[in-house]
Amino acid sequence: MTKPKVIITERVSEKGIALLEQEMDVTYRDGISRQELLEIIGEYDALIVRSVTQVDEELVAAAKNLKVVGRAGNGIDNIDVPACTRRGIVVCNTPDSNTISAAEQTIGLILASARNIPQANAFIKGGKWDRKPFRGVELYGKTIGIVGLGRIGSMVAERMASFKMKVIAYDPYIPDERFVRFGAEKKNTLEELVREADFITVHTPRNHETMGMIGRRELAMAKDGVRVINCARGGIINEQALLEALESGKVASAGLDVFEEEPAINNPLFKFNNVVVTPHLGADTKEAQERVGINIAEQVIKALKGELVPNVVNLPTLLRQDLEFIRPFIDLCEAMGKFYFQIEKAPIDRVEIIYSGEIANHDREMLTIAFLKGLFTPVLGDRVNYVNARMVAEERGLKVYEKKGYKEESYSNLIKVKIFNHKYKLELAGTLTFAGEPVIVEFNGYETDILPVGHVVIAENEDRPRVIGPFTTVFGDAGINIAMMRVARKVKGEIALMVVNVDAEVDPDTLEKLKAIDGISNVKVLNF
Repeated sequence: MTKPKVIITERVSEKGIALLEQEMDVTYRDGISRQELLEIIGEYDALIVRSVTQVDEELVAAAKNLKVVGRAGNGIDNIDVPACTRRGIVVCNTPDSNTISAAEQTIGLILASARNIPQANAFIKGGKWDRKPFRGVELYGKTIGIVGLGRIGSMVAERMASFKMKVIAYDPYIPDERFVRFGAEKKNTLEELVREADFITVHTPRNHETMGMIGRRELAMAKDGVRVINCARGGIINEQALLEALESGKVASAGLDVFEEEPAINNPLFKFNNVVVTPHLGADTKEAQERVGINIAEQVIKALKGELVPNVVNLPTLLRQDLEFIRPFIDLCEAMGKFYFQIEKAPIDRVEIIYSGEIANHDREMLTIAFLKGLFTPVLGDRVNYVNARMVAEERGLKVYEKKGYKEESYSNLIKVKIFNHKYKLELAGTLTFAGEPVIVEFNGYETDILPVGHVVIAENEDRPRVIGPFTTVFGDAGINIAMMRVARKVKGEIALMVVNVDAEVDPDTLEKLKAIDGISNVKVLNF
C-alpha cells in the first residue's frame, strides 16, 4: 500500500522526522521557495510548517490532496484556518509541547522584574556593590491577574498559587469549571481584572480581538505601581501605552519576551531600567523543541489515520486530560448521529442535544461536532469530518440546540438527542457500558440497549407469538449469524421494538424477506 506523503518546509527536530519516516513518505525541504511549493504541494497529503511558510488561500487551492497542516509551534498566524476548514483540512499545532517552557519563562520574568534581578546582576558584574537601588517587592499576598486561562495561563495560575498569591483570571471563552479547577477567581470583564491586579500577565492568541487589549484605557484604570508581563504575543499589550505608563510611574515594572515588531532592535522600551526583556525565548528550551517535533509528527500521523487529535486548531480546544475523559463519548455521539439518515430520508429542521451527569460539566462542543459528523456521514461520506461538520450543518440550515440536563438516577452520564423534521421525530438516549463502549438505551420511547457497531437491523414487531421466530430464521437461511438480539416493548400485546446485531451485511434480497414477514414493519438496516 502506498504511504501517505508529507512535506516539511521548515526546521523540525530529527526525532520528529524519524517518527514520520516510520509511516510516511517524507520530503524535508527547509527553505523551499514559494513558487516551487505551489508547484508540488498537490502531491502531498500533509504539510508541516513553522512560522515562515504562508499557508494561504492560494496554497490551499493548489493542495488538491492535502488533508492536514501541522504547525510545529504554538501560533497559527501564517495559516489561513478558514480556507483550510472549508476544504475539510485539519490544522493542528503543538501548544502542549512548549507550555511548560512558556509558563516557566513567564514566572521567570515575574520574579526578575519584581526583584530587579537582571539589573542587580549587571550592577555587581560592573564592579559595584549596593542593595538600595534594587529593592523589590514580594509576590506573597499580591494579586496576579491572568488574561487567558488556556494551557499556559492555567499552568501559570497553578504555579503562582504556590507563591500564596491571589489568582484572578479573565477569559470569556472558558467554562466556569476550568476557573475552579485551576484555583482562579473568575472576573467577568477585563476591567474588573485590571482594577484588582498587582501583576497582570497575558496568555491569549494574537488576533483582531486581543491586539492592544491592554492599552491606555486599561493601564489608566489599573493600580498605581502595577507590574505587567507579556510572554504571549507582541502587541497584546500596546507598547506605546506601556511606554507612557512607565514614564509616568503608573507601571512599576514590565517583563517582556515578545514585541510588536520582531526582531526588536532599538525598541524605545529598552531605555527603562525597570523593563526586563528577552528575545522571544518562551518556547526555546531543548526539551520544548524536541517535544514540538515529536508531537507534530504524532498529530499528523493520527490525523491521516482519521483519528482525533487533541490540538486541532479548527476544532474546540481540548486538554489531553479532557480528551481522555470525553473520547468514548465522542464515539457515542458520532454513532447516535448516524441513526437518522439511515432511518429517514427527509431533511432535518432542528436538533436538540441534552447532556446530563458528569459529562455536562465538561466542554461539550466537541461532542456536538461528533454528533453532526455522524449525522451527515451516511449522506456525504468522507466529505464531512470533525473539521467541517459545523459548517455543513449551517449551510443546510440545520438549527442545533444543546443544553445541560438534570442528573439521571439510572445513569452517571446520559446524552439525549431529539431530531425533528416537518413530520417525524427521532429520539435517542445513549451512555457508556461499564467497559466504556457506546450503548443506546432509549429509542423513540423504547428502553433498550443497542450496541451501535457493525451491522444492526431494527424492526417493529407485533408483540405476539410466531413473529420473532420467522424473523430470525431469515437470517439463518441467508447464512447471516446473529451476534446479539434485544426486544423491547412499551405495552404488552402492542408494538415492540426488535434490534438485531449481525456479523455480515444484509443484502437486498434478505431485507425484502424480512419486510415480508407477517407482524413485522419498519425494517431498517443500519451500518456503523
